[in-house]
Amino acid sequence: MGRTKHQLASVTFVMVAILLLSACSINVKKEKNGQDKQVDISTPVGGIHVSKGVNPEDVGIAVYPGATLKEQGNGENKSANVNLSSFGYGLRVVALEYESTDSPEKVVAFYKGQLKKYGDVLACHTTGMNVNAGIKKHDESSELTCDGDSGHNIELKVGTKENQHIVAVQPSGSGSNFSLVYVRTHGKEAEI
Repeated sequence: MGRTKHQLASVTFVMVAILLLSACSINVKKEKNGQDKQVDISTPVGGIHVSKGVNPEDVGIAVYPGATLKEQGNGENKSANVNLSSFGYGLRVVALEYESTDSPEKVVAFYKGQLKKYGDVLACHTTGMNVNAGIKKHDESSELTCDGDSGHNIELKVGTKENQHIVAVQPSGSGSNFSLVYVRTHGKEAEI
């Protein structure tokens, strides 16, 4: 009794999946309290690196004077460093969230000055942070844009869709909450 092409394709797919999974490597580093601090996954087709340990230098933007890292309910700070790569394409996102007793206007003024070193600063009024990142298509513009222009939050952007620095500021009582974000995407010809 011969096998059909469909059965052969299914068997081949299962064999390839088993080979790929057997070549997969997962490494988890824990904090002293037992929670995951860093996860690295490597496969023959790419990798994922996720870490809570973020230095402000990784974002490339100075921290507002007197600001403190915002904490989640469990006492951990709100930060992430994520790297994804596969088949010559990649995405890196580094983010930190802070709080300040200063008004949003003061925080925005500070960051407009900080971001100028990367180019012209785009100021958007939003209801939440909106990151438009991606690998530019041949005929597509790399220029950053505002998605809508209404809301109480202010989002400062500089760079291109493939390489951008973002500061998102929102009012919080008489002070401010703000996020510092670096986003970088690349195609086959660039490195993250």
